[in-house]
Amino acid sequence: MMYKTVKSAANAEFVEKKSRFISHVLPVKTEQEALDFINQHKSKYWDATHNVYAYVLRENNIQRYSDDGEPSGTAGVPVLDVIRKEGLCDAAIVVTRYFGGTLLGAGGLVRAYTKSAKLGVDEAGIVTMSMCGIYEVTVDYDLLGKAQNTIAEHGSRIESSEYKENVVLEVVVSQEDGFKEKLIDALNGRVRINKTGEKFLPVER
Repeated sequence: MMYKTVKSAANAEFVEKKSRFISHVLPVKTEQEALDFINQHKSKYWDATHNVYAYVLRENNIQRYSDDGEPSGTAGVPVLDVIRKEGLCDAAIVVTRYFGGTLLGAGGLVRAYTKSAKLGVDEAGIVTMSMCGIYEVTVDYDLLGKAQNTIAEHGSRIESSEYKENVVLEVVVSQEDGFKEKLIDALNGRVRINKTGEKFLPVER
């Protein structure tokens, strides 16, 4: 199970016919997080002409947008379309506009808001999130090096190591098929492997 979202919070800015467009991008998990983000920027840029927004959430497949006073379909929808076309979810974008005195027209507004949102997404970066298994791997000290190498060869990563009577590794496994078997085989059965949970984590591409 995988999905794409923005990697981090980011801002981007450009000027079109003296109108200043500032995009703000944030990865979010819930609708409340998205709304808090939007309200934060509405407060910060209270003197702006418009604070247009859009967000898409995996939870309940929520998609929302607002033109915030711009002509219908010229602002919020283009911002939402950028999120959709990039295949993103759990992402929110606010585009702040300071009017520069020159009307852009409907087509000009669509292009400007699309460009602003895309610049913000490019600045934030895109990351693929994958459902990963979290495993506790316990090995003897003399097998630690071999265990580390086998885990790395499988494409998994060690999140933490605890040194007790044995070494206890917390391992994030994105490809769970064959993980336990490969480790047991490499260590001749001298290993204890327990799955402790799972969660979405970024996957390197």
